[in-house]
Parts: sequence; C-alpha cells; structure tokens
Amino acid sequence: MSQALQAVRGMNDILPDEAEIWEHFEDLVRDWLRSYGYRPIRTPIVEPTPLFKRAIGEVTDIVEKEMYSFEDALNGEHLTLRPECTASCVRAAIQHKMLFSGGQRLYYQGPMFRHERPQKGRYRQFHQIGAEALGFAGPDIDAELIMMCSRLWDDLGLEDVKLELNSLGSAEERLRHRAELITYLQRHESLLDEDARRRLHANPLRILDTKNPELQEIVEAAPRLTEFLGAESMAHFKGVQTLLKDAGIPYRINPRLVRGLDYYNRTVFEWVTTRLGAQGTVCAGGRYDGLIEMLGGKPAPAAGFAMGVERLLALWRESGGQAEHAKPDVYVVHVGEKAQRMAFRAAEALRGYGFAVLTHCGAGSFKSQMKKADASDAQLAVVIGDDEAASGEVGLKPLRGPGIQQKVMLDGLADAVAACLFAKEEDEYGSV
Repeated sequence: MSQALQAVRGMNDILPDEAEIWEHFEDLVRDWLRSYGYRPIRTPIVEPTPLFKRAIGEVTDIVEKEMYSFEDALNGEHLTLRPECTASCVRAAIQHKMLFSGGQRLYYQGPMFRHERPQKGRYRQFHQIGAEALGFAGPDIDAELIMMCSRLWDDLGLEDVKLELNSLGSAEERLRHRAELITYLQRHESLLDEDARRRLHANPLRILDTKNPELQEIVEAAPRLTEFLGAESMAHFKGVQTLLKDAGIPYRINPRLVRGLDYYNRTVFEWVTTRLGAQGTVCAGGRYDGLIEMLGGKPAPAAGFAMGVERLLALWRESGGQAEHAKPDVYVVHVGEKAQRMAFRAAEALRGYGFAVLTHCGAGSFKSQMKKADASDAQLAVVIGDDEAASGEVGLKPLRGPGIQQKVMLDGLADAVAACLFAKEEDEYGSV
C-alpha cells in the first residue's frame, strides 16, 4: 500500500465547515467594496519574475528570500508565483490601457505565495483581499481607503484594531533622509545586527522597521523622515489627517512605519491589533505614485491596501463572527426503482423554484434514509415509494417542530413545501 500524500507544509486545505465561514466573510467583503464603487479584477497567479523585482525592489526580504520562482522548461522564461497583487494590478492596467478612460477603483482577492517559515497567521500560501485606486492624486483617496477599512471593522464587529499613519514623502525627500540616515547608522555600525549591516547601503529605511529589541534605542534616535518633508508632501499628509479627524477616525503617527516594499511614497498606513500575537498587522497600504511609470506606463498616481484573510478571520472569530452551516430545505427519501426516478424529477422541480434540495443517493431502507434526512438539518422530507410513484403523489413530512405528514400530488409539491416553510417562519418569528 502506497504512502498517503499530504499537503505542502504551510499550504492548507480549507475544509467545508471552514470554507463556509470563508464564503460568508467574502460575501460581506464584496458587498462592502462595491458600496464604495470598487470593481473586481482577477490577475494570473504566475507572473514574470522581473515584474516583482522591479516593483518590490531587489533588496527586500520578499525578492531575496521568499518568492517561489522557477524557469519555464518550455521557453526559459523566469516566472514567479505572485507574492502580492499590487504589481499585478498595475501591470494589467498598463497592458490593457485601463487608465485611458480615467481613474480606476479595483479590488482583488485570492492566494499569494511566499517561501517562509509557517507560523500562526503566516503561511506559504496565504490569501489577501486588496483595493487599488489608480489615477487619483489627492489626499482624499488616501483618506477614503482608510475610511473604508474603518467601516469594515465596524461591519465585522472587530475591536482593538488601531490605525498607524506616516508619510514617506517624495523620492527626493527620501534621498535626503537616506543620506542622513546612512551617516547616522554608520556611527553605530558596530552595534548593528547582520541584517541591518546588509541593508545599510542598499535599503537603510527598512532598518527602521527592525524587530530586534537590541536595536530599538538606535532606531528610536535615528533621523525621522517627517523632518525632511517639503511643503507639498506635508500639505498632502495634513490633508489626509484632516479628513480622518472629520470622520472621527483615531490614529497614531508612527515615524518608524516605512512598509516593506520599495514602491511606497507619501501616505503609508497599517491597521494593527494586539490580539494576534507577533503577527499583529491585519491590513496595510499607502500611496505608490511612481509604480505605474516604473512598470512602463504613463506616469499616474495610485494608492491601495491589502489585508490578510487568515488573520482577519481569526480576529473576526475571536469577536464572535461566524457563519451558519448550509442546510437544505428538503431531503428526498425514496425506495424502489420507479420511486428513484420520480425522486430526481421532484428534486429538480423544487430546485427550479429556488429550494435547496438534498436527494438521497445509494441504497437504504426508509428508516435509515429518514435518519440521514434528520441529520441533514433539512426542514422537510419528501418521501417516495413505488406506490407513490404509481399514483403520482409524494409524502411530505416535517422534520423540525410540529406538523403531520401529508400526501401531495407531484405538480403541487412546490406550493406545499413553500406553505410548510412559511408557516414555520411565522411560528419562529411571528406574523409580519
């Protein structure tokens, strides 16, 4: 007997009970995104490797350590399983000339891939939902993206999710800050860890985001990017803050918030929680005005965010979020060859009227099938034997609460089922 195969570590099956919660959550999220005018986009899971190297930056953990990249055996093309989707959305917008008709509000959802050590809230295949606003330059779209998130937390009943905010300024302002930061860090180079020394000249801004407790004092005293912001960047940042204050959304300015991807500029933000341990960021984003041009498009502003579904679901469950198990309205029980044929006709007729119907498949006595009907949580059982098939009628038996079994002609079954279900709703909720 061959050994049973298992899923790749860090790439998890989502079984039916869990998948129903995912679907309920995704339905809520889709309605929320559409209420702000965002439209869906679906991009390939596999993209050219240069897309992510150019967009994310070659001196980042994602590109250096985490991407699943390979060479296509057919044509030698270098390909990568997408580690994030912003670059893919921008690539699609450029390729299909989407901005020629004006600004675009887009959203996506789906799996992303990063080769890292699996732990709670961090997987090799994980799922993200994100929004991208392409072609909008003002602080209003930054504020809208943040307000959207705040509304979602309210809709989901999430608590203890806090907003952190910062500005990375323009490319020129970051260059001036970068020079000062390198000079400062060089004075403390002997105290830097290996990762920080590696990034000192390639990506010093990321050192400010270190989780090493031994570097916190050095980082805290480092030059702050906000001190290098010019009048235009500062006005943009204050514009975002004004709109958030008007909306009553509290926030904390975190000068060490830099985000891990090279394409960000000006506004950056994270929604964080203390309820998920070390993996406390549930949503993050910001402005990336240079990315469209960087990937070969005509210069255009852009901003967006992404949220981790696994982390949000964990937080939602902790706050009492759940989904009802899918239950059929009717379970069809049948014994006999003619009864089976009639059972399938009856079930399809009921589905045509919008009822959820589970038809028994396989052998079994009436008694054993009725046990399965009861276990299915269906409200009603349709019972058919060869005698019923010969007379063109079926038995209709309530499985929950009061009621008696009745005989119904097949052409009147849908009306009888509707009457039984409506009567049950009246019993539970009272007449309207």
